[in-house]
Order: sequence, then structure tokens, then C-alpha cells
Amino acid sequence: MRRACGAKRLRLKVAGRCARIVAVKEILRELLELQDVDARLTTVRARLATFPKRLAEVNARLEAGKTTLEKAKGSHSTALKDRKRYELDVEQWKDRAKKYKDQAFQVKTNDAYKALQHEIEMAEAEIAKAEDRLLEQMVSGEQYDRQVKAAEKSFREVEEQTRGARADIEGEKATAEREFKLVEEERVRVVKAIPEDMIEHYQRIAKKHGGVAIAEVRGEACSACGARIRPHVFQILRREDVGELYHCELCTRILYYVEPPPGEAAAAAAAQNGEA
Repeated sequence: MRRACGAKRLRLKVAGRCARIVAVKEILRELLELQDVDARLTTVRARLATFPKRLAEVNARLEAGKTTLEKAKGSHSTALKDRKRYELDVEQWKDRAKKYKDQAFQVKTNDAYKALQHEIEMAEAEIAKAEDRLLEQMVSGEQYDRQVKAAEKSFREVEEQTRGARADIEGEKATAEREFKLVEEERVRVVKAIPEDMIEHYQRIAKKHGGVAIAEVRGEACSACGARIRPHVFQILRREDVGELYHCELCTRILYYVEPPPGEAAAAAAAQNGEA
């Protein structure tokens, strides 16, 4: 069961009961307007806070695509260097084999001829090995070439996507900044109509409760924290001639009451009687 609580009162420094009643109504109206403006400011400020992260995510996708492309190009470049080295190996072994064959026609002894034949066979074996390595490298080079082309295509797509995403985010950001400026200007206008001490009072309460300093009384309870309002305080809040501000004793928010339409009031009373 929620415990009933009274309500702290704040008397405005206005001479005359009638003037004080009018002042309370005006203050409540202006404070509610201020609370609405502050809520919108908070919403827009939260939106503005998301843009740096969103832009960073877009840039990160672009950087990732760029890194993938650079890596593919690096692998392709290494493959080309290896291919040139293997081509050079083939040519060197071919030159060596040709030299040995030329020398074989000039030797005069069988031992020297046999030695050169052995060198020729060794050179030709090395040529075969080098050609195998070159063939493998050529196949790998074609694979790396396909990877580079795929990475280039992917990077172009990412570039186009990020360009569009960045433009959208920048557009949203510019809209939010304009909205924030307009709401700030609106807040300045609203604040001008409220006494300075009341602004300070409102801000102290709002700071404690996430920007909500004013709460409606519904079903004889504070709609913000749920604390029950004492019957005599509730009756005062219902009157048209309230000359003071009342606060919830539990959460300290400023209270106000709006008389519901007849149908809603009857339904609420029936529900309350049912609970009793």
C-alpha cells in the first residue's frame, strides 16, 4: 500500500489573494512550458551526441575497405616481384646449361665430357624446378590479380555508400543543430516570463529527477513517484483559487491537478471504489 503524504507549500511573494491565485496559475503554466522545452532540448542534445559516433562508424567502414585494398595490392606486388625472381632463375639456369653444352663440344677427354654432362643434367633439373616455381607463381599472381580487382570494386562501393551515409548524417546533424538553436531561443523567451528565484527552484528539483520538476496529480497520487496525496491537499489542488505551489513530500516535485472530463472522472472513481 502506498503511504499518503502531505505536500510542502511554497507561497509566492505577491500582494493580494486574487493576484497570488493568478500568479500561481501563470507560474504553473510557464513552468510546464519550460519543462516541455527542456525535454525537447534534452532530446535534441541526445541526438546531437550520436552524430560523432555515427560518422566514426562510417569512416571506419571506409578505412576497413581501404586496408583490404592495400593488403590485396601489397600481396599482388609481392607476387609480381617473386615472379620476376623466378623468371630470372629460369633464365640463369638456362644460360648455365647452354654454357655447359657449348663447353662439351670443346673438351678432349671422356672424363671432362662426363663431368660437363653431369653439370648439364643438374642445370636442366634446376631449370625444371624453377619453371615449376614460376608456373605456381603465375597461378598465384592471377589469383592475387582477381583479389585486387574484387577489392577495388568493393572499395568503390563502400566509397559510394559512405559518401551517401555521410551526407545523410551531416544533413541530419545540420537539422538537429538548427532545431537545437530554435528550442534554445524558445527557452530564453519562456525563462524571461518566470521569476529568477522560481527558475532556480525549478532547476534544483529538475536536476534531482532527470529534468522532471513538475508532476500531475492523478488518482490522488503523484504521477511521477506514485506517492498518495493527503485528501485535504488533493481538495486544495482541485480548487480554482489555489494561491500556493504544492510539492510532493516524497519526491519534492511541484504538483498540479487537471480536472478530467466527466466520463474519465466517473471511471476513475468507480475503479477506486472497487479497489477499496
